[in-house]
Amino acid sequence: MGNRDYYDQDSRTDRVSIKSIFGKPQVVAFLMTFTLVLAVGVPALFIFKSIADRPLKEPEAFFASRFEVIPEANVAENAAVTDEESAHRAAVTYEGDEDYTHVVGVSDEEVVTLGFAGDILFDTNYAVGDAFLKAGNTAEGVIGQSLLEKMRGVDIMMVNNEFPYSDGGTPLEGKTYTFRARPESASILGTMGVDIVGLANNHAYDYGQQAFLDTMTALDNAGVAYAGGGRNIDQASHPVYYLTSNGMKIAIICATQIERLGNPDTKGATEDSPGVFRCLDDALLLEKVREAREKNAYVVVFIHWGTESTREIDYLQRDQAKEIADAGANLIIGAHPHVLQKIDYVDGVPVVYSLGNYIFNSKTIDTAMVLVTLHKDGTVNLQFVPAIQSGCTVREATGAEHDRIIGEMAAMSPTVNIDSNGYISSK
Repeated sequence: MGNRDYYDQDSRTDRVSIKSIFGKPQVVAFLMTFTLVLAVGVPALFIFKSIADRPLKEPEAFFASRFEVIPEANVAENAAVTDEESAHRAAVTYEGDEDYTHVVGVSDEEVVTLGFAGDILFDTNYAVGDAFLKAGNTAEGVIGQSLLEKMRGVDIMMVNNEFPYSDGGTPLEGKTYTFRARPESASILGTMGVDIVGLANNHAYDYGQQAFLDTMTALDNAGVAYAGGGRNIDQASHPVYYLTSNGMKIAIICATQIERLGNPDTKGATEDSPGVFRCLDDALLLEKVREAREKNAYVVVFIHWGTESTREIDYLQRDQAKEIADAGANLIIGAHPHVLQKIDYVDGVPVVYSLGNYIFNSKTIDTAMVLVTLHKDGTVNLQFVPAIQSGCTVREATGAEHDRIIGEMAAMSPTVNIDSNGYISSK
């Protein structure tokens, strides 16, 4: 209404009988209608405005059943901390984190977007790796266009890199499946829009120590960050931090509890030897989660766990999910089973137990991406994007296939709501 005044006081009012005015039927009817409008219309207006003012990454996010709120680390310990001070603290790089911190721009100043997908394979001795090679070491034509647009469109994109990059090494003796890709194939990650890969898995060490070291060199040369592997345990277990241009801070920690043996083929990093970050004993993992939360980061744990080829989660997934959530993780993303597993909320923390194969072989199998939008007001929304891997390609599911996968995920995940657009929330 701007500055216009819709009620003008008339100087004659004090010379008119109030009783004579209110005794007229038309006046009574008017007042009753006016009162009803105030009682119903004004609250509705405020409700609509509060929804309309909510910052959203995409218009369809409006239809998500509700948003989850990010717990703000450390704020409760100091009630005097202002929003401005909190934002400043979130953007700080702490001593010792310099080599693990990346500064990224965002496409929308109100949000930060993250994308996660499961297992990938570039080994040309297997059909899917050969498909990438024939495409010219690019994801074009192998990954569907709409998925590529989503992968390239998020601010931070992560996948599970389940193989080493090397021209050397020898396959581990007695291991049924061993993978290795040429170092130059790491450039494919750039065409996928991938910013960071997980190395904590049971195939990163398939060709021994030198091939594992070559992997980190190849990723460094390709400009792709990695988590869950290193030249010693300090590197392998260290959170990878992202500071965003709009003042947010994200930590990604990657670990594996596979293989569950005292002397696994995939060597765990030690104080003076390279390897992956193992978490069958998760004491160090929980310490790293607490450390990242104390630095005011939104903490993602990308973990290799579970039993292959089954949709049922096992007891170690169940038990560690609670421990990781209680330590302060904001989101847990799982890999290893090669199939989709349920989505759950554990003590308020979303857990995607397995994203399955993303582009790993020629089998026809359901898969997905998970998109995460962090809003500056502290809210988070998660979206499950159904996809299908088939014939050495992966594409976004549409129509009846989309609805079927959403329905099956909802049936597997009784504690969550998944709406028709894939938006996830706790029941």
